[in-house]
Amino acid sequence: MNDSSSTTLQRNIGMPQAIALYIGAVLGSGVLIVPGLAAEMAGPASLLAWGFMTLLILPMALSMGLLSAKFPNAGGVSHFVTLAFGPKAGSLVGWFFLMSVPIGAPVAALTGAGYMTAAMGWDEPARITIAAVMLAVGLITNWIGMQVAGKVQIAVVIAIVAVLVFSFATALPRMEIEHFTPFVPHGWMSIGQAAAILFWCFIGWEAVSHLSEEFKDPQRAAVKGVTIAAIIVGVLYFLSALATVGTQSYLKGGSSTSLVWIISQPLGPWGGFIAGLTGLFICTATIIAYAGAASRVAYALSRQGYAPQWMGRLSKPYHTPIGGIAFLLLCFVTVMSLYGSGSISITTLIQFPNATFILTYIGGCAAGIRLLKGSRLGVTISWISFLATAAVFPFTGWAIGYPLLITLMFILIFRIKHKQEVAGMKEIRREIHEAQRKAL
Repeated sequence: MNDSSSTTLQRNIGMPQAIALYIGAVLGSGVLIVPGLAAEMAGPASLLAWGFMTLLILPMALSMGLLSAKFPNAGGVSHFVTLAFGPKAGSLVGWFFLMSVPIGAPVAALTGAGYMTAAMGWDEPARITIAAVMLAVGLITNWIGMQVAGKVQIAVVIAIVAVLVFSFATALPRMEIEHFTPFVPHGWMSIGQAAAILFWCFIGWEAVSHLSEEFKDPQRAAVKGVTIAAIIVGVLYFLSALATVGTQSYLKGGSSTSLVWIISQPLGPWGGFIAGLTGLFICTATIIAYAGAASRVAYALSRQGYAPQWMGRLSKPYHTPIGGIAFLLLCFVTVMSLYGSGSISITTLIQFPNATFILTYIGGCAAGIRLLKGSRLGVTISWISFLATAAVFPFTGWAIGYPLLITLMFILIFRIKHKQEVAGMKEIRREIHEAQRKAL
């Protein structure tokens, strides 16, 4: 084995793994909650919002897919922004994403664990334990390698799709035409309000861009893979929403547990367990995808000199970014400890990464507008994605303070680094001058 193999990532993500990673990153716990919430807000008219967002999903996905195919790099969106707007802007966007996952992943784990504990009647310590196991699975699979992580993801995604398709099939006989009237019970403005909530269900395409350096065939996996994944995700979301409205489960089972009610109805005593297991699968898939992406961002930032050197270390046996995985482990332990001690609630945790995730996506779309100039399709879909994402950003509220804090920290660290470099250059010049003086 040559030395370069221990300092570079391995290209072992094929098309099936790429599709599974894309689906896992986007099809999060929202599919269990949001259809009911949207139906509660807009009634049957929420299906119009779902239809609009299902159409918008393809340009959002393709904008990231085209960039990943053209510029495959572990830096992902950070790398795209660097190429378009310079290394400072790129590294800042990289830190936005990197600091989103340490909070977002524990939230996903606690959400998935919450479904299972609620279904089984277990207490809060059990929820924390299950969430910790889910996070550990995400880190271990990424440490062993994306080839293994991709295969695990394929199995998890197949299980998710099977349960969602089953839930729709069992809901079909219980859907009634009367449940679709009145179609717009809360006014036409409610459709726009529902669409704003649905937007969060379709973010995640940017995450897999950070794994593009490990694609066996970046052009095929990034473009064709993301297109297939977008179609699957769009169909699954819309069918889930249709089942929710058609059975009026959002009125019977509660808006936040409407899909759980649909899954549990035909299965009797086992229904709750299957619903809880579905939540675990969905959230574990999200954790695997985002842990993989964040560890690669840490590796890329370290490689560029914008993160500590230890964060760029690779595992010798697996050639995976063990430094980035260690960073995530430290963050996960900290966040879970704060939650377990009662110092912070999951409601507060959920809001923290909203603005940083959106800013990461905005940066990627803006980069696409500049970098895909040779493709009219690429520029058009990048503009569509940019405008749609920018329109949602103001709704993040106080969470905007989190990226502002990251920006201030970044500027402070950059200035300290710059001063150290200047001081180092002065010292080198002084030593050269002293050597020249002695020589004379």
